[in-house]
Amino acid sequence: MKLGAFSISLNVKDLKVSQEFYKKLGFELFHDGSEHNYCMMKNGDTVIGLFSGVIPGNALTFNPGWDQSAQPVDPFDDVRAIQKSLKDSGVELTTECDAEGSGPAHIALLDPDGNAILIDQHV
Repeated sequence: MKLGAFSISLNVKDLKVSQEFYKKLGFELFHDGSEHNYCMMKNGDTVIGLFSGVIPGNALTFNPGWDQSAQPVDPFDDVRAIQKSLKDSGVELTTECDAEGSGPAHIALLDPDGNAILIDQHV
């Protein structure tokens, strides 16, 4: 199973303050979505998303169909195929996508310790 690009999504109190903090750690603005209360930052191949009031908590995020620079890759495992594989393996999903759909969709689950995992396909 290929989950795609990996990032950590952080629920932050103040987007600008967090952005400035991560700049001090060597991260650069990768995508500015500040008009929607988020941004993506990158340090080498490491990607973090900062979200203010957009997500309920921190999450491990995977993006099928993207590389670490948010560029399309082909082939890739569609989120619906990943969903089927996880469900066939007995993994409980907290959010499912339309198994018959196509294109962008997402699913969510929790690991055994309650850590949130988002599999978010944009292509």
